[in-house]
This record gives sequence, C-alpha cells and structure tokens, in this order.
Amino acid sequence: HWCPPCRTFTPMLKDFYEEVEGVEIVFISSDRSEEDMTAYMKESHGDWLAIPHNSAVANDLKQKYGISGIPALVVVKLDGTVVTKDGRSHVSGKTPAQVVKDWKA
Repeated sequence: HWCPPCRTFTPMLKDFYEEVEGVEIVFISSDRSEEDMTAYMKESHGDWLAIPHNSAVANDLKQKYGISGIPALVVVKLDGTVVTKDGRSHVSGKTPAQVVKDWKA
C-alpha cells in the first residue's frame, strides 16, 4: 500500500474496532483506484462500512470535515456533531475503553 502511515494506523484501528461496542467506522478511501481500495480493504481493514471510491459522497465528506492528509479519523455523533477531528491520536495513544469513554463524555 502506498501510504506508510496508513499501514501503521489501519491495523491499530482494526484492533480498536474489534474491542469496542457502540462505535461504527465508515471508511472513505484516498486510494488511487477502486481496485487499490478493494485490495487494501481485503488485506488490512476491519469489518466496517465504506463509501464508494471517489464518489460525490466521499468527496463531500472529505471537504466537510477538512481532510487534507491521511490517515485521518473524524469522530462524529449520530446527529453529525463533531466530537474530534483527531481520532487518530486518540486511538493510537489510549486504551479502547478510555477512548470511547472520552468520546461519549
């Protein structure tokens, strides 16, 4: 995969996702092609949702949340309220239980 930071973070996110409840991940790819996205998802991803590659929805969400670099993890409530745009550092630096507790506080 072409993104070394993603290769480090994605397995951490997968482990996190498998340990927590009440959290859903929706993947938005910045892969070069749909084929690259599919291959990476099969290789490294958890069992989470994905927006179609390079779709209007994917591009609108990247713009809405100001995604300029990857990997990025934006945490939002069901109503769309942003909890944090730095979910990556939370998942990387705390236990899954503590992360979810902080997000729900």
